Amino acid sequence: MTYYSWIESPLVPLMLTAGRDLCLTGLYLKGQKHFPQPTPDWQESTDLDIFNETQKQLIEYFAHQRQCFDLPINPHGTDFQKQVWQRLPHIPFGKTISYGELAQQIGQPGAARAVGAANGRNPLSIIVPCHRVIARNGKLTGYAGGLDQKQWLLAHEARLD
Repeated sequence: MTYYSWIESPLVPLMLTAGRDLCLTGLYLKGQKHFPQPTPDWQESTDLDIFNETQKQLIEYFAHQRQCFDLPINPHGTDFQKQVWQRLPHIPFGKTISYGELAQQIGQPGAARAVGAANGRNPLSIIVPCHRVIARNGKLTGYAGGLDQKQWLLAHEARLD
């Protein structure tokens, strides 16, 4: 069983998903690559505690009152993807690192492309901040939600309102 709900954000509408264990399994920007399509066994729900808490923490994030998230998450992916995703929240708010630096941090030097592919499959955008990973030359590359959204998130985090 997958539960889902839509919430508004300053970017685009966001779809939240959770599994039977009521841990957050997804936060997707409307229209992003790898956007899951609800199937008949999915149930829309607006009153799950995990969705309410996620929305509360996102409101705080967008209001510059929160820099990291404290939510029960259970993203589905390969062991390598999970290794990459587990490292992403350690990138400080408002800072960026390169795909190569992230590959080194997880003990996989030379795996920058694989790190980029794992970032592209991150099912918990914003909460697991893959937007903080950029090209070695400082350019913005590869964000499933679109480079304009990645730029917006980085600019948002750079402001200390």
